[in-house]
Amino acid sequence: MGVLYALESIRTPVLDKIMLIISELGGEAPFLIIAIAVFWCIDKRKGYYLMTVGFFGMILNQFLKILCCVPRPWVKDPEFTIVEPARAGATGYSFPSGHTQNAVSLYGGIARCTGSVVLRVVCIVLAVLVAFSRMYLGVHTPLDVGVSFVVATVLVLALYPLMEEVKRRPAVQTWVIAVMVVCSGAFLAYLYLRGDRGATAEDTANYVSALENGWKFVGVSLALLAVNIADRKVIRFETQAVWWAQLIKLAVGFGCLLAIRSGLKAPLIALLGGSVAIAGGIRYLLVVLFAGCVWPLTFWWFGRLGRR
Repeated sequence: MGVLYALESIRTPVLDKIMLIISELGGEAPFLIIAIAVFWCIDKRKGYYLMTVGFFGMILNQFLKILCCVPRPWVKDPEFTIVEPARAGATGYSFPSGHTQNAVSLYGGIARCTGSVVLRVVCIVLAVLVAFSRMYLGVHTPLDVGVSFVVATVLVLALYPLMEEVKRRPAVQTWVIAVMVVCSGAFLAYLYLRGDRGATAEDTANYVSALENGWKFVGVSLALLAVNIADRKVIRFETQAVWWAQLIKLAVGFGCLLAIRSGLKAPLIALLGGSVAIAGGIRYLLVVLFAGCVWPLTFWWFGRLGRR
């Protein structure tokens, strides 16, 4: 807490706003947008790599959170204050940091597979800044951030050789995703077997949050497995297109993804009798299926635009 109090002492309104923006770069939305953009427009193999590193990291991160049950800094020390707008994004237990995990997985993954020294440096700086911002905002301790940074870095480095192996044996990617399906199912099974052991309302809220994330992981991993098999055997889409066709592809594609993600939320919850967690899993499954199986069916047309 000494480090957090030191950072609290240097806060200013301008710096608070800057750190809030930097912190959001480690959120779920930037991770999904960039990973899917790489998958659609640059290199499928690298897209799979980023998603695999990211989702494995998220599963491990959530498992450690629910296993260790470390409270947030302001719960540990009621006298400590945080940058208040950051509270909304600080869900679940404190250890380890989810935003740091996402940031190192995404930007570290890009740094590992890019040949550009400049891009590599920029990505590393972004990952470090996101980690620092979480401490500055007061929502994580150095231990929370440090462990996430190390875990994500290990995953980035450990899974990269598998991505290289996919060049020679495409089925390797399928087996990697199958392991992710098993890990997602194991995490969800653990949550149900463990049950809600919350002694406080906050503990119960954190358990519910973990359960919602568990169903999302199962939905995403199952859909990603189906996408990989379908693409290897049937779809075989190409990512190449002229730059303006790529922009149209991204704009329309993300618009459809947003419509599915937002538009199906209420109907699915109502259909499933109010089960927010299961509805979230189905919703994310449909989002990934659209992103990997449905929308890529149009890519041949985008590829022809430039040639016309």
